Amino acid sequence: MDLNAIIENMETGDQDAALVALQTYNKKMTQCFSFTSDQEEERERLGALAMGFLERDLQPSCQLACLETIRILSRDKNNVAPFITQTAMLTLSRHAGIAHGDGNVPAAENPDLEIIVEALKSICNICLHNKVAVGVAQELQLIVGIAGRLKQCGEDQWNHHVRFFDLRLMFLLTAQRVEMRTQLLKELRGVSLLSDHLDATLGLCWPDTFEVARAGVEVDPDSDLPVRLPPFSREKIERAMEILKILFNITYDANRREVDEEEAAAFRHLGAILRHCLMSSADGEDYTEEFHSHSLNLLGNLPLTCLDVLLMPKVQQGSIEYMGVNMDAVNMLLEYMEKMLDRGKKLKETMLPSLNLLTESARIHRETRKFLRMKVLPPLRDVKNLPEVGEAIRNKLVRLMTNIDTDIKNCAAEFLFVLCKESVSRFIKYTGYGNAAGLLAARGLLRGGINPGIYSEDEDSETEEYREAKAKINPVTGRVEDEQPNPMEGMTEEQKELEAMKLVNMFDKLSRSNIIQPMTLGSDGSMTQMNSEDLIRMRDQIPLGQLNIRQRDDDEEQEEDDEQEEEEEQQQHRRQQQIQEDNAIKTPQQEEPQRQQSQEQHKEEQQETQHQHKEQEDEQEEQ
Repeated sequence: MDLNAIIENMETGDQDAALVALQTYNKKMTQCFSFTSDQEEERERLGALAMGFLERDLQPSCQLACLETIRILSRDKNNVAPFITQTAMLTLSRHAGIAHGDGNVPAAENPDLEIIVEALKSICNICLHNKVAVGVAQELQLIVGIAGRLKQCGEDQWNHHVRFFDLRLMFLLTAQRVEMRTQLLKELRGVSLLSDHLDATLGLCWPDTFEVARAGVEVDPDSDLPVRLPPFSREKIERAMEILKILFNITYDANRREVDEEEAAAFRHLGAILRHCLMSSADGEDYTEEFHSHSLNLLGNLPLTCLDVLLMPKVQQGSIEYMGVNMDAVNMLLEYMEKMLDRGKKLKETMLPSLNLLTESARIHRETRKFLRMKVLPPLRDVKNLPEVGEAIRNKLVRLMTNIDTDIKNCAAEFLFVLCKESVSRFIKYTGYGNAAGLLAARGLLRGGINPGIYSEDEDSETEEYREAKAKINPVTGRVEDEQPNPMEGMTEEQKELEAMKLVNMFDKLSRSNIIQPMTLGSDGSMTQMNSEDLIRMRDQIPLGQLNIRQRDDDEEQEEDDEQEEEEEQQQHRRQQQIQEDNAIKTPQQEEPQRQQSQEQHKEEQQETQHQHKEQEDEQEEQ
């Protein structure tokens, strides 16, 4: 049955004929997710007819067929016009059971869950593809209807699909409208509402105020092995990730504003749940990584003062303890960050959230900083290799400090700088001045450490190997370099001063040609531009001793050198011509006296030499 025949059966108004036609179309198009421009008008007409049927009192099977057709047609983002009107959206929301306001229809005692799911899927498709539909959903207060059903999270009448698409629709609405994010956060108390829903979804219990456990999972207190929780089912993880994404939308600015005590308590409660999410796994490695990624993204939104919940659980058998504090969550964050770093794909999306979280935690929690420094910056022993060479986590992070992505290199440098208690000398010790220069320049610390922040004192971390090699370490590269010959060895002070003058003149020439931009270090430790006057002033300040060297521009000096070379070449050419002319005019008569004169001179030289030898022999005999 072609599309035109289906439309003809729908136009008759008969439910049975329409049901057969729609079921045929739905079966044919159930796996179709892309549409061509052919028959656009016919598809739009079919969508309008299906919406018209839904407004009538239909049999459940016919309602379901109409909703399935609308779901399929709403996949085409260019053909949603019949579904974005207020009337159409209200009709769909009524069938989904989330209508609110004057048109609210009480839910039936035994609702048809298939109809609810198909209506929710249709609304999700429409809101995903059309911003006008999102505006209509805001006017109809659909988010209030969804929140009302989320409060019934403890009831068993709603299956996984209804709950999942409720959350998916709420995510789409909050992702596209600031007003709905604000409404959910403040009016509907979204953080507490969704935290409770996440709690119920994962089946958690609370042994203490900010300590979370898994309901129904017994822990052996006498076991030395770490507690291994069973993985969450795929359905629970899918719903939990939708909740995490919604919470991320409504808390995106929470760490940049002041929060009152009530909000802080809600955020701490949420933080404790997120800690449990990080320590849990899903059914499958891919699901586990995605689950942890959403948890980390949301943790990064929480106010910094609420991150102390990561350290609150008591130390148990098998836990990682440092300074009497449970470091399981911090160690997990570090391992996750290194895993994403080793993978090397989409570092900005996968690694930066965990690295930022570790940086801020280390900044405000002394125990976290000391633990991370022990793991990342242990006492330095290898002083022969460059800081960026190696497979230790320090080497990997130092390599990131020269990454082409500014956000990545800044975040890596900031993390190591915090672990060094913002001490410039210690930072250079572990990274080398060349790698550290970017962060130091940005902070105006190239002259050394100023205002290093408030940190506790650490014990001396210098190893015996480092002490022995400390004097030989090149601070720029951060390692012991082979001894290089001194390029100025054998030069006088005047020659050194002359070379310095040449260097200044070259800088001046390149600067005036806009090839380079010379910089100087200001008194505040920041870099400032140098102009030609600064270079001239620097050149005048170079002492020249007793040398009376005239300061000249490189171009003038080159011109004078060229003129001198040309004059010497001309003189040499003239001498050669004169010699050739003299040889050409000599006659045999003139050459004979010259030969005799040469022979006489040679005899006189031989006699003089013999006379000198005889005198030397006489002197030796007398001695």
